[in-house]
Amino acid sequence: MTLTPSRDDKFSFGLWTVGYNGADPFGGPTRKQLDTVHAVEKLAELGAYGVTFHDDDLFPFGASDEVRQGEVDRFKQVLADTGLIVPMVTTNLFSAPVFKDGGFTSNDRSVRRFALRKVLRNVDLAAELGAKTYVMWGGRDGAEYAHSKDVRVALERYREAVNLLGDYVTDKGYDIRFAIEPKPNEPRGDILLPTLGHAMAFIQTLDRPDLVGINPETGHEQMAGLSFTAGIAQALYQGKLFHIDLNGQRGIKYDQDLVFGHGDLYDAFALVDLLENGGVQGGRSYDGPRHFDYKPSRTEDEAGVWESARANMRNYLLLKERAAAFRADPEVREALEAAKAPQLAQPTLGEHESYDDLLGDRSAFEDFDASAYLNGKGFGFVRLQQLATEHLLGAR
Repeated sequence: MTLTPSRDDKFSFGLWTVGYNGADPFGGPTRKQLDTVHAVEKLAELGAYGVTFHDDDLFPFGASDEVRQGEVDRFKQVLADTGLIVPMVTTNLFSAPVFKDGGFTSNDRSVRRFALRKVLRNVDLAAELGAKTYVMWGGRDGAEYAHSKDVRVALERYREAVNLLGDYVTDKGYDIRFAIEPKPNEPRGDILLPTLGHAMAFIQTLDRPDLVGINPETGHEQMAGLSFTAGIAQALYQGKLFHIDLNGQRGIKYDQDLVFGHGDLYDAFALVDLLENGGVQGGRSYDGPRHFDYKPSRTEDEAGVWESARANMRNYLLLKERAAAFRADPEVREALEAAKAPQLAQPTLGEHESYDDLLGDRSAFEDFDASAYLNGKGFGFVRLQQLATEHLLGAR
């Protein structure tokens, strides 16, 4: 297996990732602003296949139509020159002061209307550039104080906005689906739809639930103390993984946006195994972009930016190689059988078996020896995890 990225790997980056200038709440920029054309050229050179953006990444907030079109034309030209595609587009509803209380759910009705117009305009651009997914991150759609916002009403305003966007792309004939990006907190004290479970439940209330899925991010789920891999498995199970953001996170703290693999390495290994091999039952389970939403450390110069971009892709490929070796190992297959992992795919009830049949089966309860599980009938999960560890460390 080659560790050199190719377009077939479907690696993509946001302009805001490699374009991050190092500013944080405690200090200003440590790098100069990166030109869009230069960024796309470098990503193409490194082996990426796609580039994504917020509208404000491409042209300044409040830019005139002339400035906006000029930047769009430059972007389209460099896409044509490099062959990179735009698989996803999103809108910045969090940086400008007008969005201090959110976009879709601001208490100020005029702000909500402005936010919808901003998004609709960017949806048109997404369709023009051939994007298939439109991500919605409501980073300011939340609150710090319980009485400042009626959450039930805020969710209704969120629903109103997403329904309108669904009407718009349907009426326009755009081949675009929407993906909600959950996050528990930061920059708000609490953000609406904080986890992928919240988002998937909300989607079922929409007029067009089939048009809306999720865009989970590694660090966002782990900030809530959750397993990213388990969440992705449920999203796949429910057919809602429309896009994915990969990065690294270590523990429940601020959103670190580390290079993929530079955080919880076990979870990253399990995630790549799931995406590429489909879990215990096998089969590739996700064919969309492997999108990196990270921030190059503010300690780095521009050379370090491109080294970090390269590291994201290389780490994914290394984990993909390790996951393939793990799945091909006869001892692993034996350990999976011993752990009864394949048995989970067998329905608990037999074919055409009813609850009456279950109640009449003495072996299921009356004659079942539950005591045999005291100091016996182990599942061997530790051995299975050790095999995973050894493959991850390259010891097998």
